Amino acid sequence: MRTLAISDIHGCWAEFNLLLEKVQYDPSEDQLILVGDYVDRGRDSKRVIEQLIDLRNRHGVVVLRGNHDQMMHDAILKDSDELNVRWSRNGARQTLESYCGADFFGEEMEPGKFREAKEIVKSSFRHHLDFLGSLDLYHETDSHIFVHAGVNPLHSDWKQQPHEDFIWIREPFYANPTGLDKKVVFGHTPAIHLHESADIWFSPLEDKIGIDGGCVFGKQLNCLEINERNEYKMHVVPKDDSLRQETEI
Repeated sequence: MRTLAISDIHGCWAEFNLLLEKVQYDPSEDQLILVGDYVDRGRDSKRVIEQLIDLRNRHGVVVLRGNHDQMMHDAILKDSDELNVRWSRNGARQTLESYCGADFFGEEMEPGKFREAKEIVKSSFRHHLDFLGSLDLYHETDSHIFVHAGVNPLHSDWKQQPHEDFIWIREPFYANPTGLDKKVVFGHTPAIHLHESADIWFSPLEDKIGIDGGCVFGKQLNCLEINERNEYKMHVVPKDDSLRQETEI
């Protein structure tokens, strides 16, 4: 059985499905693990969530929580000024337009229309919010830990770290050794910020693997393939759908 890990889809539904096609994903043979951030900034967040609900229900796909998924869930259901401002600054408009229509806001996302759009999602797509709220923070196998942002090396037991670290941590995680005997596969921090390439980043410390290709920022969507011998292969769909490549690692 192959393990296929993908992170930070961010509403890039077309690229996600091209990538599944490219790797020849077979639910009966492969374990698909999605490492958070399905919404915001891209144009098809609603469509992505609908597909993920189906994939999890029908095929047992592992769907983990990302910080953008948390922001959407909390801004709509908890509705505080702080949560609304944070989400608004991080791609809420594109997500709400995927539910309410591309011309819903016009030139400006006015506060009244923002509240109206959130109410539409809350009343008509509550099952989407419940789905996001149900997502696990990590997934552990015999050889790997899958998590959206990372694990905090300052905590002796990473499973007991604050929930925010699972979905928000950056440099304290990727710049320091984890001290764990399993490799951590993560998204959140685009690989281009780790080694000046959108390709999958393998830490020189050999304890972590960053798979966020920055697709929504015009780069690429990555898939890390792990075979039964824990050998790796990278599959890529660039943001330009007409280009495809596959690289042996």
